[in-house]
Amino acid sequence: MSDPRHLNRIAYFAAVVETGSFTAAAARLGITKAVVSQQVAKLEEEVGASLLVRTTRKVRPTEAGLAFHRRCVVILREAEDAFGELAETAAAPSGLLRLTAPFDYGVAVVVPAIAAFVAAHPACKADMALSDQSLDLVGGTFDLAIRVGWLADISLQARQFGSFRQLLVGTPALAARIDEGAGPEDIAALPFVANTVLRNPLTWQLTAATGEVRTVSPRASIALDATFAVREAVREGAGLSVLPDYCVADDLASGRLVRLLPGWSLPPGGIHAVFPAARFRPTKVRAFVDLLTERERRRMAG
Repeated sequence: MSDPRHLNRIAYFAAVVETGSFTAAAARLGITKAVVSQQVAKLEEEVGASLLVRTTRKVRPTEAGLAFHRRCVVILREAEDAFGELAETAAAPSGLLRLTAPFDYGVAVVVPAIAAFVAAHPACKADMALSDQSLDLVGGTFDLAIRVGWLADISLQARQFGSFRQLLVGTPALAARIDEGAGPEDIAALPFVANTVLRNPLTWQLTAATGEVRTVSPRASIALDATFAVREAVREGAGLSVLPDYCVADDLASGRLVRLLPGWSLPPGGIHAVFPAARFRPTKVRAFVDLLTERERRRMAG
């Protein structure tokens, strides 16, 4: 079946099955009824089976024809996607990029990336929904979702393009209340700002350089449902908390906040690009994820 005419014959046959007549199939394909009839007859000769039952009123598939049509639909879809992907690969990014991202990472990292992307590709526009909820990709509203942390649904089409560290931070004044050589259990009595967006905001597992693991459960003096709100409360000295590195990088560099218990680390998290189910990704999506990946690489290196 290496002859390219076979693909045309499959398309003609599928059109006849789906429209119920040679005349309607020819109209859909923009060719003559005689060509459709002739090519389908040749297809039947090649496969050695009757694929259609022809009557004066209608054409219907045989049992073998039904089974063959199911396979033909897949073949034609694959061919269409292959040509589409090839065209997208050759084309420059264009059109509206619709994406969603968590509020904190979206503001801190994705928004600057979008600004750079649109500047580099003037034929593109961007529309982003900032939400700490995992918005649904099935409905076709978004081309891409950025998810931070740990993916609950392993069936998602996802690519991890970065990672982040979780850091226990507080003001210098709060750090002064922690004795040198203190361990995780020593912070349990200090005021803590809980981030209720997290699944377990009051249970943290810390690991020492030696591999020792300890779990601490601080008591919340304040509970907030947004990461930036938690950061603001920590900045004001309301308590210590665990925050992602991309949220507190400037505060740590300026000394406004300090890392507490630096000899202990928290589990790192992943940063993922999640895609709707599709056989290929538009150029605009691939180009933006590549740009975001490079910026994330530089952020981590810095």
